[in-house]
Amino acid sequence: MIKHIVMFRLEDSAEGHSKAENTKKLKTILESLKKKIPVVRCLEVGINIGASASASDIVLYSEFDDMQALEVYREHPEHKKAVDFIMKVCSEKRVVDYEV
Repeated sequence: MIKHIVMFRLEDSAEGHSKAENTKKLKTILESLKKKIPVVRCLEVGINIGASASASDIVLYSEFDDMQALEVYREHPEHKKAVDFIMKVCSEKRVVDYEV
């Protein structure tokens, strides 16, 4: 199994909306991918509630059967739509993929 974790920091404002508004929108977009992309085994999205200066704003946790399934996810048109939004509102992204 492959676990795919992505942490995002968002711009203070982007696309005419505040960080809080864009964070909620991103959460909705990411959560919708589970129903739209069959290779996704598990998908959770969390919005940071802590106050640490080093914290990210939102995190994506997802699971896939193997690296091939993760690649299918990455190339899926719905994922690419999500990435388009992410590129407009995020200032930083960190990704970890690991096998268990």
